[in-house]
Formats: sequence, C-alpha cells, structure tokens
Amino acid sequence: MSRVCSVCGKHPVAGRNVSHSHRVTNRVYNPNIQKVTVHSNGRAKKANVCTKCLKAGKVQRS
Repeated sequence: MSRVCSVCGKHPVAGRNVSHSHRVTNRVYNPNIQKVTVHSNGRAKKANVCTKCLKAGKVQRS
C-alpha cells in the first residue's frame, strides 16, 4: 500500500534517533495512513487517507 495521503499528500519523512549519549541513527517517520472508502463525485471509492484528514472532515466516508 502506498504511504502517501491522497488528500494532503503527506508522505514518509527521514529523520534521526538521538540517544541520551547522543548516538545518532537514521529512521523514517511514517504518517498514519488508512485505506478507507470515501464518497466523491457521487460514487464510493477506496483511497489512502491520513488520520489527520479523516479527523478534520476533509473527506466524507461512505
């Protein structure tokens, strides 16, 4: 499944873990993406939507 929100375009972002002793390792921050059935143009369609867009009401679930 694609990790990109079809509403806002949110995608994985690279970052770093920094420990207490300041040892640094690379990591990836993934958005919380859900595959939901949304209502658009009078028909039901499956889309990958992040939970922030769902909570904000930017899409109407079927």
